[in-house]
Amino acid sequence: MNPPMPATAPEVVASLNDFDTASGSRLERLLFNHRGLVVLLCALLTLALGWQLPRLKLNASFERMIPNAHAFIGHYKTHRVDLAGQGNVLRIVVEHTQGSILDAAYLEQLRKISDEVYLIGGVDRPSMMSLWTPTMRWVGITEVGIDEGQVIDSKYNGSPEQLARLRLNIERSGEIGRIVAPDFRSSMLMVPLLDFDTETGKPLDYAEFSRKVEAVRAKYESPLVKIHVIGFAKVVGDLIDGVAQVLAFFAGAIAIATAMVFWYTRCVRSTAIVMLCSLVAVLWLLGALPLLGFELDPYTVLVPFLVFAIGMSHGAQKMNGVMQDIGRGTHPLVAARFTFRRLFMAGLLALVCDAVGFAVLLLIKITVIQQLALTASIGVAFLVFTNLILLPILLSYTGVSARAAARSLRDEEGQQRAGLWTLLDRFTERPVAAATIAVALLLGLGGWWVSRGLQIGDLDPGAPELRTDSRYNRDNAYVTAHYGNASDVFIVMVTSPEGRCMDYALLQKVDTLEWQLRQLPGVAATDSFAFITRVLTSQLTEGNPKWTALVPNQAVINTLVKFAPRTLVNQPCSLSMLRIFLTDHKAQTLDGVVQAVQAFAARHDTAEQQFQLAAGNAGIEAATNIVVREANREMLLWVYAAVVVLCLLAFRSWRAVVCAVLPLVLTSVLAEALMVGLGIGVKVATLPVIALGVGIGVDYALYVMSIVLVHLRAGQTLSAAYRQALQFTGRVVLLTGLTLAVGVATWAGSPIKFQADMGILLAFCFLFNMIGALVLLPALAAFLLKPSQPLEVQQPAMTPQAT
Repeated sequence: MNPPMPATAPEVVASLNDFDTASGSRLERLLFNHRGLVVLLCALLTLALGWQLPRLKLNASFERMIPNAHAFIGHYKTHRVDLAGQGNVLRIVVEHTQGSILDAAYLEQLRKISDEVYLIGGVDRPSMMSLWTPTMRWVGITEVGIDEGQVIDSKYNGSPEQLARLRLNIERSGEIGRIVAPDFRSSMLMVPLLDFDTETGKPLDYAEFSRKVEAVRAKYESPLVKIHVIGFAKVVGDLIDGVAQVLAFFAGAIAIATAMVFWYTRCVRSTAIVMLCSLVAVLWLLGALPLLGFELDPYTVLVPFLVFAIGMSHGAQKMNGVMQDIGRGTHPLVAARFTFRRLFMAGLLALVCDAVGFAVLLLIKITVIQQLALTASIGVAFLVFTNLILLPILLSYTGVSARAAARSLRDEEGQQRAGLWTLLDRFTERPVAAATIAVALLLGLGGWWVSRGLQIGDLDPGAPELRTDSRYNRDNAYVTAHYGNASDVFIVMVTSPEGRCMDYALLQKVDTLEWQLRQLPGVAATDSFAFITRVLTSQLTEGNPKWTALVPNQAVINTLVKFAPRTLVNQPCSLSMLRIFLTDHKAQTLDGVVQAVQAFAARHDTAEQQFQLAAGNAGIEAATNIVVREANREMLLWVYAAVVVLCLLAFRSWRAVVCAVLPLVLTSVLAEALMVGLGIGVKVATLPVIALGVGIGVDYALYVMSIVLVHLRAGQTLSAAYRQALQFTGRVVLLTGLTLAVGVATWAGSPIKFQADMGILLAFCFLFNMIGALVLLPALAAFLLKPSQPLEVQQPAMTPQAT
């Protein structure tokens, strides 16, 4: 084994003539003895990947957002043809601001809006429904028996007689509360979407689609008509439109980081190189995405900034090491090589931990999260080259300003008596350490108690990714208030042999399940073929309420099935749909429906007749919540297992691993408690932050613990070893922790609530992981790492090789 780093003053090599270029590891010699070639290759790669940036697209996909491997989605896809128009649906409500929709001027405007929306690429035209489409039909009893027809037929001319007939047709359609508001002051366009543009055949561009819908809104809104739009496509469109604001906050955070690093170094060239290398990694990542066939979407747009944040943290450590050595009089090239020897393995292992933290997200079988994991892992891999290799090589050319180097040396010598360092050193004393551990334990227990209230999924109505007062959420509030049967739809698929969907025994089961579901909180109404049979039976008996029931007469039921809408029964009569209309899509509401249906299915399913979950926007969200719930703890266990293994390989001491990992656990618990306090649920958008908190935190712990172990194994006391760590890497941990926390905390003012929530959570993780590495880690070490005695284990892998 290589000898440990001596605890004496660092070696000073003022001239290259006094330095052995054949010293160091094989990798160090390969890189620094050919540093010009390394810079050239990085420059060429930067140009090549930069050339790809115009091909990068910002888009989203409904298919990527759903858990395709889950049983619920498997059932949905099996019956997808029969469920056309009941998955990814845009809802456009056209409100008459001055009266009833039974107005010729309003209906003419509605016709124009319906026609224009119908022609937008990506609309599933055969399944679109509005008052003007052929799919909007009525069924009723006339003098000739059961009859049906189009709600607005070819005879409509806007006359008072036709308007009166239209009202009758609407009432007989059964669509009041779904297509027409109960107060008759608005009507809805149900616009099912495909995952591709019907005009071009390419994947649907949600940003462009949203712009076309907004163009229709701008064209037809007037004092007479007000338009409200909700649905997945509109949420994504609004998020994409808000990317410019998101990028502005990113730029602000980068500017804050640059200012803080410059304040620390007072050196323009070193600050510029740290920021340059971090931004080069981001450029490489963005340029690589089109080559891999990936797109950025509103949920992965945070990844480039996270890559920058991680790179800035590692880059500052390398810059600090080079600056200290140059301040002592060492030649810039030698200083860069010394810093590479001391910190390359520590940085590499920290980045591996970051990559693992992202890679475990692959366990979550939701494509958008898996692509986020791959994107972030690629970005972290690029940081190995840009911030662990390219940065010290560039500093070997530029060095730092003489003024900054001298200031760094004065600062290092002055820190021996600094009040902050003295305060932090107190945590290595057992009385103070015991009190610190006790406080941490109380915080952990309190955080765990609060975190028990952490919920899966959305906790608010509307789109939680957007502000409550956003136009989308105002539109959603209007739709929810006026259309109890339209906003959130949960569909249970009832399967049977072909031609048997109308069996009386099966309809009895459906009717019983409907009644049970209507008793649940959050259920506004239900609809099924059993319900249609009740209504038609009542109409056939002159509306006698005594006959509003399922008649145990199969022959009568058989005559009614042909009048059932295709949204409730498929053509072969092998599938019927039980639609459950919810007041919201909160996790608690969805869980209640899922549990009720699963319990009913467990009692009544047979080999031929089954109640299968789930379709509709609410059913798909319920499946997503289940996948996230199952993956949440499993993901954390895998993250911590990987971190423990990597730290054990790095430190070669289980005691050191405990000191490094326990602060991370505390931060994870407190972060979940914070989510409860802020009313943030665990979902697709927030899940990656939990894994990220562990990855970022272990960076800090690795840089501090690696130096502590080196000096402990050289025979120094824990206090002296910790002082050395604070002077070499600890002060940069403090700098980056505060810098990144302040930078992302500014996101709290973002108009995009998703970004604001991420900013608060990331600021908390950055800050508390930094505090954990500087306060709780030495407190644990006071009891676990024996002071004044070399450890019996071997040195960590990141200690420098002898020169």
